[in-house]
Amino acid sequence: MADSIYTAVATSTGDGRRGGQVVSDDGVLDLKLAIPTAMGGSGEGTNPEQMFAAGWAACFHSALKSVAAAHKVQINDSAVVAEVGIAPLDGGGYGLSAALHVEVSGVDQETADKLVEGAHAMCPYSNATRGNIPVTVDTTIA
Repeated sequence: MADSIYTAVATSTGDGRRGGQVVSDDGVLDLKLAIPTAMGGSGEGTNPEQMFAAGWAACFHSALKSVAAAHKVQINDSAVVAEVGIAPLDGGGYGLSAALHVEVSGVDQETADKLVEGAHAMCPYSNATRGNIPVTVDTTIA
């Protein structure tokens, strides 16, 4: 792989997801961490799964727009909802799963499906997770 054109740097301090904090090296990202209420925590902060879902949704959406532009397809509106689940693994530890729900308007279903397929092939998050965690992708015409 080629040299990185950008490297994000973030540091987690304190108790990690149990009440710690995560800060990017430029200070733009500065978040309190907390275990979600669904996992028995206070929910009074973000968690790694939310941050991963947000990053993947934004990256996939950018890839979708890029693929549409490359194919000279005009989409009127679009949104990407990323769900990242965490569950215990049988052998110990935890594993992730994901679902991407893509909404597109201004094109037919076949075109939307092809754009989403192209975005899934381009997106670095999709490429990083492919074959490593269960991922489903669905496309809806809005």
